[in-house]
Parts: sequence; C-alpha cells; structure tokens
Amino acid sequence: MTDLRAPLQDGLAGRYVLERELGRGGMATVFLAQDLKHDRPVALKVLHPELAATLGPERFQREIRLAARLQHPHILTVLDSGEAAGQLWFTMPYVEGESLRDRLRRERQLPLDDALRITIEAARALDYAHTHGVVHRDIKPENILLTADGSTLVADFGIARALGPGDGAQLTETGMAVGTPAYMSPEQAA
Repeated sequence: MTDLRAPLQDGLAGRYVLERELGRGGMATVFLAQDLKHDRPVALKVLHPELAATLGPERFQREIRLAARLQHPHILTVLDSGEAAGQLWFTMPYVEGESLRDRLRRERQLPLDDALRITIEAARALDYAHTHGVVHRDIKPENILLTADGSTLVADFGIARALGPGDGAQLTETGMAVGTPAYMSPEQAA
C-alpha cells in the first residue's frame, strides 16, 4: 500500500492531505488525513486493491451510502467517499482515543462498570443499525472505539449488508466471505 500512497495523495490533491498511516487490516489501510475544505482531521480508509476490485465502485458506493445514513451517538459516521488513483476510499471523523483492542492489551481486564457501559453503548448502536436494515458483519474489538471522554463508537460499517428488500440488492456476493474469521458467526463463516 505504501507504493500507492503517492498516487492516492495526487488523486486527493486539493481535498485531503495524507499525514500518516493509522492502521492496516485485512481489507483496508487507514490514514490520518487533513480535510482541507473543513480544516479538520479525518480518518481516511482506503480499500485494498483486491477488495476494491471484487466489490467494484458501484457496490462500494451503495455500501457507503447505506453506512452514511446511520446517524447515532455511538456510530462513527461516514463523512465523504470516492475513488482516487483507482482506489476506493471513505472518510470518518478522526477519534481521539483508542480501540477496545488497544485498551484490552493494556489493561488485560476491564472494570465491570466500564465493560457494561461499553457493551450497552455498542449494543445500542448495533440495535439502531439493525432497525434501519443494516448488519455490521465485522464487529470486533478493533472496530469499537473508545473516545478520550469515555464514549463508545462502533466503526467500520463499510462492509455492512442490507437486511431487507430496501434497494432490492444484497451488497455482498453469495459465497464471498466478509469479516474477520475469528469473530464471524458460524453461519457467516459457512
């Protein structure tokens, strides 16, 4: 991905400046970027070329539109999306804080009150998404963000799947595994 950074930055010129890589997973790389229009930091997520090729720009835009409609205090919203230098990307607010995974690595075990609060806030976010026809499909500690002030945000609805007949299309192909294997439900893995 590092060899694609320069063309990506060129493609985003005038809109975003990539500052540094925040993280990399099986499906995407996330950069801290500066939104030049709004003078704010954002997390800019770039899909890996293999996933982008499998999804295609139309399916990607459908999934991002679906995620962008979710407005809830415990859901990290989508701000913008597009294609630059042949790469599909979207932005989310940059969160000062850490992932639940980072906190668990540091503390090993959470105090009961914190564990309950995080669970309840994440469950409220997922319930809201479900009532709006969206299943997350990759809920794991890396996708639960803990803000500096103690709030919980569920991130990465970019691989969500439509539940109902909404637009009449399933957003991921039958037989295409989407998610993190260790966190998949048995029926999703099958």
